[in-house]
Amino acid sequence: MVIGAGQAGLSTSYHLARRGIDHVVLDADASPGGAWQHRWDSLSMDDVHGIAALPDAERPEPQGSERANEAVPAYFAGYEAAHDLPVLRPVPVDRVVDGTGAEAGLLVVHAGTRRWVTRTLVNASGTWSQPFVPSYPGAASFRGEQLHTHDYPGPEHFRGRRTLVVGGGASAVQLLGEIAPVTDTVWVTRRPPVWRTDDFTPDVGRAAVALVEERVRRGLPPASVVSVTGLALREQERLADELGAYRRRPMFSAIEPDGLRWDDGQRERVDVILWATGFRPAITHLAPLHLRSAHGGIALDGTTAVADPRVQLVGYGPSASTIGANRA
Repeated sequence: MVIGAGQAGLSTSYHLARRGIDHVVLDADASPGGAWQHRWDSLSMDDVHGIAALPDAERPEPQGSERANEAVPAYFAGYEAAHDLPVLRPVPVDRVVDGTGAEAGLLVVHAGTRRWVTRTLVNASGTWSQPFVPSYPGAASFRGEQLHTHDYPGPEHFRGRRTLVVGGGASAVQLLGEIAPVTDTVWVTRRPPVWRTDDFTPDVGRAAVALVEERVRRGLPPASVVSVTGLALREQERLADELGAYRRRPMFSAIEPDGLRWDDGQRERVDVILWATGFRPAITHLAPLHLRSAHGGIALDGTTAVADPRVQLVGYGPSASTIGANRA
């Protein structure tokens, strides 16, 4: 049983089918494409960090301004069809529990009124359905708009509205690049950003994956690959840089009805707060199996859950990147 039909799930299904292992892939979405189909319309293939090839398939070539939320789903859909992968959709999984009675020792997967019984579960449910917004004093009092990268509607939505972007990852950099030319922006991060000046090569990517892998081996919550690789400005973000959008400020201490307050008493008025604060693994359906370690993450030996060897996690931690997903 495989849960999720993004890059990691499709890679897993291909290898299972190649070995003649009977399986089914349950995908919560109504159509192929994984999280890519939900990304904002202004994200082009020029903007993405590169898509690794699926097994036994050519690497998709970026088509410049082609929308990523169309190009990548088309690639996934073609792959599913070419390899006749057994994907069922839409099937959002509610929970996975230990079997009892005649099903003792097995795992029971529940999705609404449907259920499946399996000896082994490969979880590839990704992160898109679990956007993370940190808790800050006063957030509920803010009279402006708050939204997450998950719901980013495009730069025109922010025109003329002073916008706070929170977060130190690649999405924050990309969205500032889009928003800064049409409105005033403020950028805050917990830590000063680390900027890359060299090229992001496959070797750099693999080294970053190895560092993230070490975290999950120790049972720590997985860190993003970009937290290891650092950030880089691309040509399409140069204008925002010239406008001062990447002059980072430290995190505020509280949110007020019309803006922000820092510990030193400084205040800043904003109309919109855009939380580019990432995502968490979408694994609430695995909670009944008690896989988390005392450190807050799921300890893995490779892709195997240390707490329950019946469960494999791909697209989690080091395999969350496209490089890592295929390697897993």
